Amino acid sequence: MLHDFMPGTEEQLASGMTTGYIGFDPTASSLHIGNLATIMLLVHLQRAGHKPVALVGGATGMIGDPSGKSAERNLLDENTLLANQAGIRKQLEKFLEFNSGANSAEIVNNYDWFKEFSFLGFLREVGKHLTVNYMMAKDSVKKRISADEEGNRAEGLSFTEFSYQLIQGYDFYHLYKHHNVRLQMGASDQWGNITTGTELIRRIDDGKAFALVGKLVTKSDGTKFGKSEGGNVWLDPALTSPYKFYQFWLNLSDEEAEKLIKVYTLLPQNEIESLIEEHKQAPHLRVLQKALAKDVTIRVHSEEDYKSAVDASEILFGKGDLDTLKGLREDILLSVFEGVPQIEVSRGHYEGAATVSDLLSEVTGGQIFESKGEAKRMIKNGGVSINRQKIQGTEDPVNYELLQQKYLVVQKGKKNYYLVSVN
Repeated sequence: MLHDFMPGTEEQLASGMTTGYIGFDPTASSLHIGNLATIMLLVHLQRAGHKPVALVGGATGMIGDPSGKSAERNLLDENTLLANQAGIRKQLEKFLEFNSGANSAEIVNNYDWFKEFSFLGFLREVGKHLTVNYMMAKDSVKKRISADEEGNRAEGLSFTEFSYQLIQGYDFYHLYKHHNVRLQMGASDQWGNITTGTELIRRIDDGKAFALVGKLVTKSDGTKFGKSEGGNVWLDPALTSPYKFYQFWLNLSDEEAEKLIKVYTLLPQNEIESLIEEHKQAPHLRVLQKALAKDVTIRVHSEEDYKSAVDASEILFGKGDLDTLKGLREDILLSVFEGVPQIEVSRGHYEGAATVSDLLSEVTGGQIFESKGEAKRMIKNGGVSINRQKIQGTEDPVNYELLQQKYLVVQKGKKNYYLVSVN
């Protein structure tokens, strides 16, 4: 997990309970798995006896961090930010212990100390301590400016985003001064912002603070996971269903699974090493992916969601039965069959279908079978199932139990699925 840390960090952590923090910007109503990698740093910090602080950036969320971004972030209004903060706080409470004594976790909001800070006051008390040269030297700034100079992007880097590191730096100073915070952590792309904070603490207070960053977890195309980046795997089940969440981990490459099981789980090192060896003996069994998917899905969602996701996964591989289908919640059922053709049928037409052959051809608008004759031929050959039950006769009555009182899962051949919605 570890990418880099400032000299003296190990000694600070060995000297006794240290308070460390990570910031989360409320630019979306949910955190995602990129954030989860840094949450795990806080989890390990607390498990080692130290005190974790999670900062929800009510103020910085109004501006936007240029680190790892290719374009200016859209600014959100205050009501949206407040709603996002509430959602993020609820998610953080699933991972950190808030009633564990001296090292209980805390959540703070930087809007509380920035809301009364005037622009002139900030320039006088904070801005004068860092030079423009120092701020320009940060990689996150240099990359955005050089890209603009090369004509790769029209908007460049606004003063708003340029000032972000100064504001984040002041967060660290404020927490150092008022919450005894001595360590800031984050992903590796935050190194510049974090060290700006340690520099402010040194220059304003002649104090000593430390920085520690983990490896940045990226998508398969090399881009970072970020709330404003698109294509993310969210922790909120309303944005990424538990089934899709589980599938994400299950579909990792062997190389990714071996790397990420060390980041996202709390499995002991010897157990992880055993899993890696077991996986190498029979990669097709995907032992690593299954162990990782199980651990993270249960901790982010629940044991019940994990079991539902496993059952749902079995369905598309022909292993589930009617009871499996009936046991799926509607949201998971829809997630499983999101990519298959979905056919809407009125309840009157459904109930008026004389036989199953009529249902699969005329009543469904020819989308499953173009003709009744074609449907009959495939039924006779044993190639059609409804709700995982093979159809025996071409003239069978339409009396199937609707899943969730409205759905039928039709399978034609081995791989062709259809979700019929009766409304």
